[in-house]
Amino acid sequence: MTNVYSPLFAPLTLPNGSVLSNRICRAAMDSVLADANHAPGSRQIRLYQRWAEGGAGLIITGSVMIDRHALSSPGSALLDSDRYLPQFAKWARVCRSRGAQVWMQLGHPGRQMLASMGNSACAPSAIPLQLPETGMEFATPRAMTEAEISEVIASFARSALLAQRAGFDGVQIDAGHGHLLSQFLSPLSNQRDDQWGGCLANRARLLLDCVKAVRGQVKPGFCVSVKLNCSDFIAGGFGGNEAAQLIGMLNPLGLDLLEITGGTYASPAMFGLPADHTALPLEGYFLPQAQTLLAAAQMPLQLTGGIRSRAGAETALQQGMAMVGLATALAQQPDLPLRWQAGESLQPDSATQADGTPPSAVALLMQTTERLGQMAAGRQPRSAISPQLAMLSSQIRLRNLSSRYRQWLTRQEASNLR
Repeated sequence: MTNVYSPLFAPLTLPNGSVLSNRICRAAMDSVLADANHAPGSRQIRLYQRWAEGGAGLIITGSVMIDRHALSSPGSALLDSDRYLPQFAKWARVCRSRGAQVWMQLGHPGRQMLASMGNSACAPSAIPLQLPETGMEFATPRAMTEAEISEVIASFARSALLAQRAGFDGVQIDAGHGHLLSQFLSPLSNQRDDQWGGCLANRARLLLDCVKAVRGQVKPGFCVSVKLNCSDFIAGGFGGNEAAQLIGMLNPLGLDLLEITGGTYASPAMFGLPADHTALPLEGYFLPQAQTLLAAAQMPLQLTGGIRSRAGAETALQQGMAMVGLATALAQQPDLPLRWQAGESLQPDSATQADGTPPSAVALLMQTTERLGQMAAGRQPRSAISPQLAMLSSQIRLRNLSSRYRQWLTRQEASNLR
């Protein structure tokens, strides 16, 4: 089949002068496939090889943690030293092998850390995340000290420099989906009365300081981006006019791309299921909000969330987006960009249960994790995965990974005492 012109396959020149070969990004999602040392092992690298061969112009990795005591999952990758840098370098080479740029997403979970991992969590304020309907128990957080906040800023900068050394083309600072930087932005989770809480300028200070610290460590040609919620989609949370105001604060800091998304664990709008029952489009969940942010932004915007069809992706570009991010769709069809470029109208299905209703956000996440495991094993991801079986399989996997992580951390701490 011959290639068909689409604006999706036009190159994009970023503010720092580097060029992406097309407008499709493999958006970040955690594969929970790091090896026993929380470095990218053979399974994780095999998974990313599938995406490298799939035709996206940009690959953003699943979140890589900056602090060994604060992992979003017991199977997450961690980059806080150069000990396993050769494995990260191999990961970068594989992702770049077919011409894509690869950016490492850097993150900190804050209070969104499983209690089974055995660590105490830190957050802006000592406000726990309680989601009993998900069957997941999160660690009870304590309010961060000034020293801990300073260490987070330094850790983002250190990990970004290590990513550059490993051969990545850039980093994305994760300030979306209710992770630590997102927690600081929300007046619901940030109830501090010091310079890190209260007005938006204070709540945004940590994100802005992290961007400045990262930009100060890396070369000018190294890409720096941010993932930001347009809204938390929960009453009293971050969103609306504050997102536009925050973009105005980010404009002078030299970002190369700003990814617009939405939702948190408590309001999973990223799966099309916001807690405040906002009516989202069937595709491109956050396009209406992203369009309102265009006037405030001096950097290119990427829209991520619910994009499954070439027509939907092209609509986002026509409405002013510079890039589109695909996550779940590429877990179902890793070569979707190439097939769209060849003229196919392929569209991955939206997930449903046997009765035709959508599964819960947790079940959707677990189904995606199952597909990523199939891809990492060299198999074609199955479209039909029972939500119940995916939940059970993931619960067993997370329990085993949590035990492995606790043992690993104990060995690390003992080694540091010698």
